[in-house]
Amino acid sequence: MTVPPTATTYRNPVLDADWSDPDVLCVGDDFYLTASSFGRVPGLPLLHSRDLVNWTLVGHALDRLEPADAFTAPRHDCGVWAPSLRRHDDRFWIFWGDPDRGIFQVNAPEIRGPWTRPHLVKEGKGLIDACPLWDEETGEAYLVHAWARSRSGIKNRLTGHRMRPDGTGVLDEGKVIVDGDLVPGWFTLEGPKLYRHDGWYWILAPAGGVETGWQGAFRSRDFFGPYEERVVLEQKDTDVNGPHQGGWVRTAAGEDWFVHFQQRGAYGRVVHLQPMRWDAGGWPVMGDDGAPVTEHRRPALPPQPPAAPATDDDFPGGRYGRQWQWTANPSDGWATQHSADGLRLTCVRSADAHDLRRLPNVLTQRLPGMPVAVEVELRLDSEEPGARAGLAVLGDAYRWIGLERGSDGTVHLVDRFAEAVADRERDAAEPRSAPDGTARLRVEIGPGARCRFSADTGDGPHPSGQVFAATPWRWVGALLGLFAVAPGDGPGHAGAGLFTRFRITAL
Repeated sequence: MTVPPTATTYRNPVLDADWSDPDVLCVGDDFYLTASSFGRVPGLPLLHSRDLVNWTLVGHALDRLEPADAFTAPRHDCGVWAPSLRRHDDRFWIFWGDPDRGIFQVNAPEIRGPWTRPHLVKEGKGLIDACPLWDEETGEAYLVHAWARSRSGIKNRLTGHRMRPDGTGVLDEGKVIVDGDLVPGWFTLEGPKLYRHDGWYWILAPAGGVETGWQGAFRSRDFFGPYEERVVLEQKDTDVNGPHQGGWVRTAAGEDWFVHFQQRGAYGRVVHLQPMRWDAGGWPVMGDDGAPVTEHRRPALPPQPPAAPATDDDFPGGRYGRQWQWTANPSDGWATQHSADGLRLTCVRSADAHDLRRLPNVLTQRLPGMPVAVEVELRLDSEEPGARAGLAVLGDAYRWIGLERGSDGTVHLVDRFAEAVADRERDAAEPRSAPDGTARLRVEIGPGARCRFSADTGDGPHPSGQVFAATPWRWVGALLGLFAVAPGDGPGHAGAGLFTRFRITAL
């Protein structure tokens, strides 16, 4: 059982869902956070807080992934990796690496936009985890990034560039400024965040891998090095494995805090908040003398009401909330607006109807990190045989429960799954009749992301099939998904699935 925090303390994680690779920024009394969004659209989520503990989702900085034709189908582990959020020249800036294309940036006058279209700062494969620095002391602009060995054959190195002050490109070929192979015991050095503090250039960067690694700090009097290093946060005797990759923020009152993630399997990368101070030698000390804290005094900031990113949705007028993302760049007509409440998802014809992992028209949100029940009401408004709609728990393996129109015109409740190595679904339970073409779908997600599916087709709730253990993608936690699809590959559509009253409640 989770012990609630007191009025003067908070408990980690402060964001108990997959807000991967967070970076944080303070502007006046406001704090902003962005995170990796990989292949989902819209991308680059934007969160707001007044106390670093309670966060709300206020928008996204990326409407579509570019180049658009590369993201017409799901690429779950590609796209936007490890963004950095900065403020410069009265604008907000976000830099990130696309491992297949290079380093991009977008910028905006306000956090809610309008944001520019993505601009390619440096082209190349394997360029990831980019972070800029506009040095107010020297007037220079710099850029640092890591490498993905899967695309470049290079890893465990950080490369630095001089950058154009307008952020549009780099001014040199780059230099390896930190070589992790030369630091005894360090491997998989990545995720750098670049700062200027106390006359030093600082790079806060994790190493050791997301499951078992640690957070490091590097400092140098010159941007191009040489740098000295220190481990500043590691698991020690806590249950927070691999405290990893995040951002440092200083409040208006002068307190220092560090936001980072912890990898939690199917739940993805949940976000922790660590106190931070500077020791007599000028090095940062995070958490409880370098160990992650579970509960700690709240930041010295005005009290705020409890808040969290939205999950529930009534879909007013057919519109879906900010918490939802498509699994690829969307097309017109996938979700249609109307005069009442409820999400009308078009049964898009697809040759990949047998495998949800291949469908771009799945509307998803993050799997909560605590035990919950997920419920939604569904009506299948399609007369086409094989048309189906449902609620899914989507990962490298997946399972869904929903309604399907049979070849005889009747509607059935179906429960199907696919293993990670399978390319086609199988029944998790025997289909049963849904005579009214409606169902109340439910998934109870317990500890360890173990999922129990059930449904009510008018005669009361009934459990369906065996327990399903949710799985992540390679870098992404499992997702909750709503979808509508029909077999085939022809033009037009085959009716719709109408979803109403989507709810997530704590168990």
